[in-house]
Amino acid sequence: MAAFVAALLIQPGSRSTWLAAILADRFARPGQVIIGAVIAIAIGNAVAGFGGLWVAHILTPNARALLLALALAFAGIGCVERLKPPDPLAKWRIGAFATSLFGIGILAAGDSVQFLTFVFSIRSDAPVLAAIGATLGASVVTAAAIVAGEKARRKVPIRAIRIATGVLFLIAGAIAALSAFGLI
Repeated sequence: MAAFVAALLIQPGSRSTWLAAILADRFARPGQVIIGAVIAIAIGNAVAGFGGLWVAHILTPNARALLLALALAFAGIGCVERLKPPDPLAKWRIGAFATSLFGIGILAAGDSVQFLTFVFSIRSDAPVLAAIGATLGASVVTAAAIVAGEKARRKVPIRAIRIATGVLFLIAGAIAALSAFGLI
């Protein structure tokens, strides 16, 4: 559930969601863009979940708590930074599905959602559920952006959403850090 909520909060202001809306308008094939985007998101979160599963046994509980604090803080910092427009991939001539799959997959590689998926997988008894939750959360937001399109996305107060989300994640990161150090 934590990965699902984190993805729901972060994804609206991500560059990959912005690119998905651009591609939906460009290709006028929202179904293909949604399928490509969801597969790209699922692959990225599966890799993050597997990575978390792979290193979970190496870390102590305190190290896991500190890693969570770090991931939350980085997500918060990433949200309050200015959002650079994504490359619209106008020169890519491989179709709506493939452009969405590869473009969004490349752009989202290592983003905040995947880093948090990695951390939630480390801390979870069921790391697969962290990957599934993050995939569902990010996919819901991305699919909504695709259906709405780029023009509708521009009407949404993305900057305000990103700042509010960033502050929320920074506070959560600070609380997690204080907790990891036993200060609260």
